[in-house]
Parts: sequence; structure tokens; C-alpha cells
Amino acid sequence: MNTLNRRRLLQSGAAAGLATLGLPSFAAAEAEHHFDPKAGAWRTFDATTTVEPTDLQGTVQVWVPLPDIDTDFQRTVEHSWRGNAASAQIVADPVRGVRMLYATFEAGQDKPSLSVTSRVRTRNRSVDWAARAPRAVDPAVLQAALAATELIPTDGIVRKTALEATRGAHADVDKVRAIYDWVVTNAHRDPGTRGCGIGDIASMLESGNLGGKCADLNAIFVGLCRASGIPARDLYGVRLAPSQFGYRELGANPAKLTGAQHCRAEVFLKSHGWVAMDPADVLKVMRQETPNWIKDARDPLVAPVDKALFGAWEGNWMAYNRGADITLPHQAGKATLPFLMYPQGRNASGRFDEYAPDQFKYAISAREVTA
Repeated sequence: MNTLNRRRLLQSGAAAGLATLGLPSFAAAEAEHHFDPKAGAWRTFDATTTVEPTDLQGTVQVWVPLPDIDTDFQRTVEHSWRGNAASAQIVADPVRGVRMLYATFEAGQDKPSLSVTSRVRTRNRSVDWAARAPRAVDPAVLQAALAATELIPTDGIVRKTALEATRGAHADVDKVRAIYDWVVTNAHRDPGTRGCGIGDIASMLESGNLGGKCADLNAIFVGLCRASGIPARDLYGVRLAPSQFGYRELGANPAKLTGAQHCRAEVFLKSHGWVAMDPADVLKVMRQETPNWIKDARDPLVAPVDKALFGAWEGNWMAYNRGADITLPHQAGKATLPFLMYPQGRNASGRFDEYAPDQFKYAISAREVTA
């Protein structure tokens, strides 16, 4: 019996059977720890990214991602900016439509600075599994959510792995459940990965090293869903506030959000429309919530998160966009980014390292607006 099937059978077994094995049931886990985001009240945040380039070789270009999502879990209210940039304007990737603020600083600019503030409204997102509500969706949107990207192919080893992970599953929700469980069982959070990772899933699957961070782990989930014929996509964003459920790793310090970037995923189910997913955060709790690496998702600390993030997530997070293979307008050359979740910059010598905010100096913060 393979690992996935064994885990699924154990989780669906009777509580008495689990007790016999000395393993906690979901019911026992939830009695001790609670994580259950439900859609409800909206929260308003002002999220600010401040960029202060220091290496002014020639003209410096800066691109700051803007939240550009209008859904039942997030609404963008407005954007504003201040600073001494020579120019600044909102631009968009020509293919994906991902929006960003583009600014330039001339050589010799004294203390260059740009602050971009976006006011957004967010709330918890959750699906009502008991209510079947088929949604009409533009076929082009679904087709885009099935397409391969530069780092998320849908053939080869990705297709092979998807078939193995979903063996015996027929309905789309059952296939997604199998893939979610496969990722949680076989992948792991690697704290040493730079940034959020890049999501090169074919290389990860070929090597057998399924360690990474959210852009790797949720990309595996999205790729396996797409290879199974189920529309799926990543959402790239940043955590804004602590978790209201007490999980340290599922929140952030609003005064210092540099490094709080996090991508999530969603899938389209015929009976429920777009549904929230985040196996990467399950793996983050398993690896980093306690000093000891938890390797069983049935652990009392992990089980409520594992259960809830299949269909829900907490609204202390802001999405920027859903785009992949991003082209930065006005950049030199035709190189693309796997995604746009970090500020970007260039000088005459080339791109700055977005994962080194002390060198490409930027900071991100958020303030909750209560009035």
C-alpha cells in the first residue's frame, strides 16, 4: 500500500481504530487546538511598500506589485504613492494583465525613496461543502487555469505523478483531496529555501527532493491538479497581521512584513466554483510551529490546519495577483519572472536581488484601519 493511500485510510478510519494505533483522531485534535476560518466580517488594511535604492548606477527602475483582486474575499479600494522618483505610473504585464507601480530614479538622485500604499479589504474565505452551487465561469479563465507555464508543466513526470496520486479517484473533489494529501504527505517545508522558492516543479519531482517553500509546494499542488484536468492557480501575496487562531507561523508582524510574502492556491470544482487551498501552510506548521519537526498531519497541533486549509484560509493575508511568467514593462530584454510577489529593481548593471532587502533596500508594513 503506498504512503498516500495508507494515510487516507488511517484518517478515515474509526476513532477506536486510531486509538488502538496510539494516533489522535481529528475530533481529539480539534478539542485541543482550533483553526477554523469562516467567511464573515471584512477587515481594512493599508499595506505600504517603501523602496530606497542605494546602488544608483545609471537610471534605476523599480516595479512594486499592487493588489489587484476583486472577489468575495478581497477588494482593492485605492492606491497612492509618495517620494522623489523622477516618474511613477501604474503599468501592467502585457499578457497576464498583472498590475504594478513602475518608477524611475535618475543617476545621482539624493536619497531616492518611493512609498506605495494600497488600501484593501479582506476577510476569511471558506467553502460550504454542504451547499452545491455550480458557478458559471468564462471558459477562457478555466482554460488558462489548465495551461502549462514555464515552471509548471502538465506533461512528463508531472502527469505521471498526478495519475499516481489520484489513482482510484473519479470526481474532481476526490482527485483534489488526493492531490492535497499527496503534497502534505510527500513534500516538506525547507526553511533554507531562498524567498518563497521559484516553483520549478518538474525539477523537484525528477530529483525526488520535494522540499521548498510556498511557491514550490503550492506550485506542485497546482501542477498536479492541472495535469489531472482540474483548473487550479496560485495567488501571490503577503501576510498582513497575526493569526487570530494563535498559530505563530500563520501570521506576521504588521510592522515588518519583509519576508512575509506567501502564495496560496485555489481550484475550480464543478459543484462549488473556485475553492481555497493551501497545503504549503500545513507543511509550514508541521516544520516550524514548534522546535520539533512534526511529520504527521494527524498531530493534534496540525490536524485542524490540515482540515481547514482544504477549502478555507484566514483573511490576515492580501493577494497581489494570480499571474505567472510575468514580463516587467520597460525592462531591458525579454526575460520573464515566474511570478510577481516581491518588489523588483534594476540599475545599469542589471537586476537587483529581490531576496536581499538589505542590498535592494525595501520594507513592507501594514496598518489595520478600524475607523
